[in-house]
Amino acid sequence: MNRISAFLGGTELFNPVEASRKIPDWLDLPEPKSYRPKHKFRTIWISDVHLGTSGCNAAMLLDFLRSIECETLYLVGDIIDGWRLRKGWYWPDAHNEVIRRILKMAHKGTNVVYITGNHDEMLRDYAGMGFGGIHLVNEAVHTTVDGRRLLVTHGDAFDGVVLYARWLAFLGDQAYYMMLRANRWFNRARKLLGMPYWSLSAYLKKRVKNAVQFVYDFEDAVAHEAQHRGLDGVVCGHIHTAEIRMIGDITYYNDGDWVESCTALTEDFEGGMAILDWPAHMRGEAISAKTLEVVA
Repeated sequence: MNRISAFLGGTELFNPVEASRKIPDWLDLPEPKSYRPKHKFRTIWISDVHLGTSGCNAAMLLDFLRSIECETLYLVGDIIDGWRLRKGWYWPDAHNEVIRRILKMAHKGTNVVYITGNHDEMLRDYAGMGFGGIHLVNEAVHTTVDGRRLLVTHGDAFDGVVLYARWLAFLGDQAYYMMLRANRWFNRARKLLGMPYWSLSAYLKKRVKNAVQFVYDFEDAVAHEAQHRGLDGVVCGHIHTAEIRMIGDITYYNDGDWVESCTALTEDFEGGMAILDWPAHMRGEAISAKTLEVVA
């Protein structure tokens, strides 16, 4: 059986049209009762989950997805890491649960739009199709509640390293995963000491001059494309750096990632846009819970 097809209904060979006709029983199971009220948004963007790698913070993402409701969920590329899966199979149960959660959101009425990225480029041939209630496209234009039009794209088309020197991208990919491995061991030690999650790799990236310059060059290139198309802004992922800033007349949004910073971009029902830092949110909830215990 094709391994990736297993979470789409168990077809022998993955066929998006055929998979969409099969409705697994678990999609209609009732939601487990939660003591936490759900956070409600008009739109949520997440990207760079990298399912299929040990660096993916699947448990934290699953906690996030179970804690939110939204009208539209954009998956802005690199949700599945085909590059790593080709080198060796890694797919723990937590990664299945993330996929199941997204499929269940689509089944319950959330408009789920999957934008392809470079690590899940094997899906680009299926752009324009749907599976399990998920719409697969290479890019999209999102209109906010207050009428702004935003280009939604993964962003790899604007990364000179990926576009013009693919072998360099793979070389950089290897070094990056070594850094993520160090980040994972670092946070295991913090957990043993009773300390919260903190991204060592993200901290180091922000302090390396060449990495910082690359981020600025990338942001400028993406914003220029949005301006060229007559749009008001752009939402992307790819560089694992969450950000909201003005570049000329264009608003640049990056939703971050779920291997380092664990962030999402949100739109509320008035059109307000914000970065939601989930580890920081969890720390805030933990502090509030302890405060309530002390008061009680």
